[in-house]
Amino acid sequence: MTKIKICGIKTLPDALAAIDAGADYLGFNFYPKSARFIKIDACAEITSVLKREHPQIILVGVFVNSPVDEIKQILETCSLDLAQLHGNETLEMLKALDRKAFKAFRGVPQKVNGFARKQAPTLLVDAAVKGAYGGTGVTADWSAAVELARCYPLLLAGGLTVENVAEAVQQVRPWGVDVASGVEASPGEKDASKMKAFVQAVRDGQSQFEREISFDPREEL
Repeated sequence: MTKIKICGIKTLPDALAAIDAGADYLGFNFYPKSARFIKIDACAEITSVLKREHPQIILVGVFVNSPVDEIKQILETCSLDLAQLHGNETLEMLKALDRKAFKAFRGVPQKVNGFARKQAPTLLVDAAVKGAYGGTGVTADWSAAVELARCYPLLLAGGLTVENVAEAVQQVRPWGVDVASGVEASPGEKDASKMKAFVQAVRDGQSQFEREISFDPREEL
């Protein structure tokens, strides 16, 4: 089953609507320049409810070039399960977070260079947009991501919407998909109907490629 991460959550109602829609992972953005930036205390209030009422949901903090100690403190304060490193973080920083972090690449990397952790998600692939760290609405390079998805359980991000995610799932066959702007009414404000439609589109795309895999041409004879 393709995992679904809805990122850029800023309010408890949006978090609950995302869970109701069928999200497996929720992302909270701690990059101050992002339209989806959330303060630590606001996040902690939301996640305290989620951990109590929806403990099966994986909670992810999104960081851009933050110090390791700061990331660790936020993970603990907000009861987050994972850190998504979306900047220019080093392999040493990833290792210092002791299996609780995965690297996001802006553009499909030619070489993973040790950044692939053993647990899923191994890494995330986003669109390459100069000066931006995700949430741009620009589509990633699906063709290049296909090869990476064959080798690693990756999260595919970048410009995914209700209209294109089924095709992305069929073409790339990623371990999971990550969406922010594609399910919003405005930057940082989620749209419940779009989130439900997005999840359904992911399931439709997965069903299609599963039918292709199981198809036996002899049945037509």
